[in-house]
Amino acid sequence: MTAAADTTTDIEQSRIHLDPFVSDLDGESAALRAAGPLTPVMLPGGVPVWAVTHHAEAKKLLTDPRVVKDINVWGAWQRGEIAPDWPLIGLANPGRSMLTVDGADHRRLRTLVAQALTPRRVEQMRARIAELTEGLLDRVAEQEGDTVDLKSVFAYPLPMYVIADLMGLAEERLPRLKELFEKFFSTQTPPDEVVATLTELAGIMSETVARKRENPGDDLTSALIRASEDGDSLTDQEIVSTLQLMVAAGHETTISLIVNAVVNLSTHPEQRALVLAGKVDWSAVIEETLRYSTPTSHVLIRFATEDIRVGDKVLPAGDALIVSYAAIGRDEQAHGPTAGAFDITRDTANRHISFGHGPHVCPGAALSRLEAGVALPALYARFPDLDLAVPASELRNKPVVTQNDLYELPVKLGG
Repeated sequence: MTAAADTTTDIEQSRIHLDPFVSDLDGESAALRAAGPLTPVMLPGGVPVWAVTHHAEAKKLLTDPRVVKDINVWGAWQRGEIAPDWPLIGLANPGRSMLTVDGADHRRLRTLVAQALTPRRVEQMRARIAELTEGLLDRVAEQEGDTVDLKSVFAYPLPMYVIADLMGLAEERLPRLKELFEKFFSTQTPPDEVVATLTELAGIMSETVARKRENPGDDLTSALIRASEDGDSLTDQEIVSTLQLMVAAGHETTISLIVNAVVNLSTHPEQRALVLAGKVDWSAVIEETLRYSTPTSHVLIRFATEDIRVGDKVLPAGDALIVSYAAIGRDEQAHGPTAGAFDITRDTANRHISFGHGPHVCPGAALSRLEAGVALPALYARFPDLDLAVPASELRNKPVVTQNDLYELPVKLGG
């Protein structure tokens, strides 16, 4: 056996298979960290990639020009080894947007989105977010029975309404979009539904673009259309893909942030007491939740244009890389020996990279923080005795390898 064959065998033997049902995200993330900072993994559907699992190495790779987002660099893609009905194909190849291009094209597309999400524009949305929050909390209070699914009546609709306002989506489309995005992110979507789901999503976004061309408004879709008409060379495909990206990322991340914050406070009553007494700011709860139980478990997918050494391993040219934020958030080298503990008083809480790093920081990070910063204080002001209705061990993760997400969040409102 040659040395090269030996190395290939070693890689395959050490490859960690990501659980498509996400039955133990914390345990899986710990195993990834222990194998890191770069480790071979198998994505659901039998697609081999590499994962970066440590904080420092992730920051380096996210700013390394040899790591690109052009799927045509991926050897497995070039060889036809990635099936068109792979359940995660919509995340690996979501169309031309800032998520899939580099260099000047990335800066052009990102700039257009960032111009619509300036700090001033985001802050102007506070009043609307507060209005939506209070209306939803009224609906929470009206729920019958001892147990309320806080996700379905509060944590889900709030960011969905906000992103609909921001993007100019028709409200009557939201129930169907919920169904489609659940299929889009799930590892369990049947193969015969994958392409149909992607096609219908693109159709709804194309319909939105057409409607906004006829009746533009003060929303991001209209702004992207105006930019294309003002000579920014923005194609309809780029507008549709950007719209889909912003809607997908803009609601899923915030749902998980709100849900995970409630779980963390419920399972750490001493921490909850600190924030409810005003001894710690709500921003600390948000940042520690982003670090400790990051909404995005893994980000797919980037590609190496040449061999890149990471620790004692090499990311080979043409191979794919995912960024394992769930593992990175609890890296002891970045956050000390208590990285595995939820602690809203820790000094390193704001050093996480859960929204990305460098040129790839999520442009909607400020909006997500604002939504959680309005929603959580209002929720606990209305229901200070809110607690989980079941043990945390009984909460069920959705089969979504990219999101740290629950099926439901059963709570008792108390009082």
